Amino acid sequence: MVWYSRSGWPGPAERPRLGTASRTDCRTDCRADEPVGTLAGMQWQDTIQWDRDGLVPVIVQESRSGDILMFAYMDRQALALTVERGQAVYWSRSRQRLWHKGEESGHFQQVHDIRLDCDGDVLLLTVTQLGHDPGIACHTGRHSCFYRRLHDGRWTEVEPVLQDPATIYRAQAGAEHASVSPAPAAAAASIAAPGSVASQDLLARLAEVIESRRPQAGGDPESSYVARLFAKGTDAILKKVGEEATETVMAAKDGEPQKIVYEVADLWFHSMIALAAFGLRPADVLAELARREGLSGLEEFALRRVLKREKDRT
Repeated sequence: MVWYSRSGWPGPAERPRLGTASRTDCRTDCRADEPVGTLAGMQWQDTIQWDRDGLVPVIVQESRSGDILMFAYMDRQALALTVERGQAVYWSRSRQRLWHKGEESGHFQQVHDIRLDCDGDVLLLTVTQLGHDPGIACHTGRHSCFYRRLHDGRWTEVEPVLQDPATIYRAQAGAEHASVSPAPAAAAASIAAPGSVASQDLLARLAEVIESRRPQAGGDPESSYVARLFAKGTDAILKKVGEEATETVMAAKDGEPQKIVYEVADLWFHSMIALAAFGLRPADVLAELARREGLSGLEEFALRRVLKREKDRT
């Protein structure tokens, strides 16, 4: 692969040989200087190599899946607001103003981590995509903006539309939006209430996304966490289910409600990948739950099983 270097390519004597280490490992040494949610002065911004327009490119990655969601730009104020609020704020080059991601769609991004690359000229945000499940980061209603794959000399759409864009964006009626939306509490209020959409529909849409990550459906292990799990095989998937189950138990032991919800979501997500690996879907589990409810109620069903086990032990 050949890349174009904006900073200039070194002369032959200076070029590192392929296979030799020539830069710092960005996974360990290229963190942003301050944690998210802390300003503590703005000197840390001086480490960034801002371009001639005062902007820096930003890659946005989903925390749960590892998927690359989108690409954007930030100026100093956008980055400062992102750190202060814990939600992504970008600089819109087309609108020439600050853009709080989700201000029109309700699809806000909760920022967990900000990293700076080894050259100091690209940021990586790790986020939770809010407002829809599964998360929608693209204005086309797709999970990721990178939904087109080059195949046999043509661009092929490989990501499903999760929601019609016409239903996402509110009518503007000529009104000007504020440069930055209200504080995160207002963002949380915009997220659909748990009962506003049937849970079966949410699970079905998430199952579609998981199915689209299968290798036979064009899932790329190099760019998708789910595709990478499928490529590793059943044992790797089941190992992750076990890990997430353990983390759910640990979260419950800590007694932090939000942490419990987060870990249960991870457990459900990986359980759905396991279902897909065996040709099953969430509807199969829901049907079994409905069957048990029809017997005499879930609670009574579970109690009978416990009493039977206790009787067998005595």
